[in-house]
Amino acid sequence: MSQPRNVLVTGGNRGIGQAIAEAFVAAGDTVVVTSRSGEAPDGLTAVTCDVTDTASVDAAFGAAEEIFGGPVHVLVANAGITKDGLLMRMSDDDFDSVIDTNLAGAFRCVRRASTGMIKARNGRIILISSVVGLYGGPGQSNYSASKAGLVGLARSVTRELGGRGITANVVAPGFIETDMTAALPEETQKAYKAGIPAGRFAQATEVAAAVRFLASDDAAYISGAVIPVDGGLGMGH
Repeated sequence: MSQPRNVLVTGGNRGIGQAIAEAFVAAGDTVVVTSRSGEAPDGLTAVTCDVTDTASVDAAFGAAEEIFGGPVHVLVANAGITKDGLLMRMSDDDFDSVIDTNLAGAFRCVRRASTGMIKARNGRIILISSVVGLYGGPGQSNYSASKAGLVGLARSVTRELGGRGITANVVAPGFIETDMTAALPEETQKAYKAGIPAGRFAQATEVAAAVRFLASDDAAYISGAVIPVDGGLGMGH
């Protein structure tokens, strides 16, 4: 049985991030989530963080470290936004803001977390990407580029810090059973599911299980990997 760890989940106040945070809590770890409002669902502790602002990221980590009484052992960079639109109509701001949150935001958090991990010569970094980052998606050039960029980030971190007991991996979820997918017309849901070999959407808990494995001692020799949780949709793209 491994010792409880200090786990920070960005964007952990809802959806996949919340499921990930709750899975670590259930395993006995000490968990802090970040949200822009600083609010969290019942049973979770939150700190305020805007991942597009370095000072805000530093302050959030400082607040989390006070709660933990020590450094962050596991970082799950999950915070993300979408601003979908067709390529020819996408504004610079729609492109830049998605890259700044999803990719640069993850970088800011990884950079800040690495300080304590290097001192401890141990750490787990898990970046939440998407099947769209590998497979592409019409109207999602900004989102897809941001999520693909996380793969290069994780692999560069692995090459820099892999010798210090730190791993950096990517989890790429496919379609997840959420309020958003549930609200889609039945015909649309059927069309999506027809392209997924598993024939169904994932549960958020299934993504959380993959994240927890990558954060575990058992995954100490896995780094720079992309783990799809997509029912076979991406087939390793």
